[in-house]
Amino acid sequence: MKNSTSSATNLTSAEVQNLADFVLFSQRSCILSLSPELTRGKVSYPQFFLLTYLAEEDCLSMSSIARMMGHSTAAATGMVDKLQTLGHLKRYTAAADRRKIMVRITEQGRALVAQMRNNIARELAQLMAQDDRAEKMGAAHRTIARRTSKAQD
Repeated sequence: MKNSTSSATNLTSAEVQNLADFVLFSQRSCILSLSPELTRGKVSYPQFFLLTYLAEEDCLSMSSIARMMGHSTAAATGMVDKLQTLGHLKRYTAAADRRKIMVRITEQGRALVAQMRNNIARELAQLMAQDDRAEKMGAAHRTIARRTSKAQD
């Protein structure tokens, strides 16, 4: 692989590729570690991602939710129904237009998102620590090799 440097990032293409690999593998690892937590609460991944969106906003309209999630309004309504039944969010009508349905996350929903974010942060820290240990071991091996080479000269 060509080891060119991008002027915008000052990273070599190999470094960018390593970062892409880290993102892919850490994402998979984090999702797998989320699985038991989400299964226990009967929340799907798309429903969890909806909760994370709602945790960042005061409220969202049903059409905004459908657009953000890349779903039809009917599919978004089904997700909202399930999460409301579980107590993770509430629906209400907009004051300015009573035909418009708005959705807000509950404290219970916020607690679930916070717990999952903590789990993801812990998982990422563990993954990064493993990479850090591997880098340190690699540096130690290179140092030993250099010293061995100098000793033989």
